[in-house]
Amino acid sequence: MNQNTLSSIPVSILDLALILEGKTPADSFRSSLDLAQKAETLGFTRYWLAEHHNMESVGSSATVVLIGYIAGGTKKLRVGSGGIMLPNHAPLIIAEQFGTLASLYPHRIDLGLGRAPGTDQITAAALRRDQRAAMEFPDNIREIQTYLSAVNRKGQVRAIPGEGLDIPIWILGSSTDSAYLAAAFGLPYAFASHFAPAQLFDAMDIYRKNFTPSAQLKNPYFMPCIIVVVAATNEEAELLATSSKKLFLGIITNERRPLQMPDKNFVLDEMEEAALQRMTAYSFVGDEAKVKSQLQSFIQMTMADEIMIVSHIYDHAARIFSYELIRRMQLE
Repeated sequence: MNQNTLSSIPVSILDLALILEGKTPADSFRSSLDLAQKAETLGFTRYWLAEHHNMESVGSSATVVLIGYIAGGTKKLRVGSGGIMLPNHAPLIIAEQFGTLASLYPHRIDLGLGRAPGTDQITAAALRRDQRAAMEFPDNIREIQTYLSAVNRKGQVRAIPGEGLDIPIWILGSSTDSAYLAAAFGLPYAFASHFAPAQLFDAMDIYRKNFTPSAQLKNPYFMPCIIVVVAATNEEAELLATSSKKLFLGIITNERRPLQMPDKNFVLDEMEEAALQRMTAYSFVGDEAKVKSQLQSFIQMTMADEIMIVSHIYDHAARIFSYELIRRMQLE
């Protein structure tokens, strides 16, 4: 029986460099670096940034640039992509970009790859995305693996820098399709249960049952991502979480705005509450004792090897404090 607990597994952070109402992207980038530096001091394992496009609230569209910024401002924290949306990019470009990052910051860079475009169809077209790219996702992963392998030194097309470097590849997903793929490739698997919870357990089971060992990974390694907001009291945490609820409600209704301040008068109607619950079922909000109990249960249910946490909190100090409390839970 899996005995993983909050205190025995790595905990990591996902960041979208959210743009706050009344603030600028530059403000968000500085806050991300500050959070990453605090995360390194606290002992978090990795700090990932996610690629999204044409979203007023998300500043991490130039994901590779931000990874370099965060890695350059930290010393030992693993930094990576959660993820790079591969259909938007040529595999060679990704191999070169991450080869450059890994050359600058050896043994600290993760390459998480996703199949979706990370945006709407019109924006995907503006990115010059090939309509067949999603179907070619497995082949594109193999192409990147080839470019990053030491044996490709005699290939006609080479990734320099990149060739022969230690750059772990992860598969990201929100469905069972990605689970089969991660298992077949023998790669670590990160599941987006922070916004697509419905297939979490099916995907987890498929990945573990079908896993084939690879040169990178001998045993399955599963990391679900969840939403966590912790504060001194349950009431304060619930208030802070209204910012996150407004953000996700905007995605559901397609009325997207920058992350807004907490709102004590925020009320959802019955339909909004149900839709939000379907999207954010794995949101853990409360004081330290409440959230610790919830996280322990979640880890036991999923048998997670690692968890990744995203916290959409408007106030920067409150966001840092939330992560401090999470880390303290691990050490108690």
